[in-house]
Amino acid sequence: MRSALVRAQISLSFMSRPASSPIAHDPLPDFEQKQTALSYLSEAWAEARHDGVDGDCLAQASLFTALAELVSTYGEDAVAKFAEGLSARVRNGEFSLTLAKQ
Repeated sequence: MRSALVRAQISLSFMSRPASSPIAHDPLPDFEQKQTALSYLSEAWAEARHDGVDGDCLAQASLFTALAELVSTYGEDAVAKFAEGLSARVRNGEFSLTLAKQ
């Protein structure tokens, strides 16, 4: 079974970044940027939980922020199309963090 981090990285590969990006230096490869982003988000999530932020509130705020960013990057239609497939992916266990017993 894939680790939760690997599943998260795969689930983040649904869209590639736009070609034009105003970065002053050579950007990291897409996969490395996603790994770095997951690391930052994991740390921020842990800090918020430590400060008493409810996990459900944090999740909803995170989803709103993520969807708003995707809409600003790709537009409503592309994000709506992506979101249509989320229910099947959730049911398939792509976002489950528990490992199956073997």
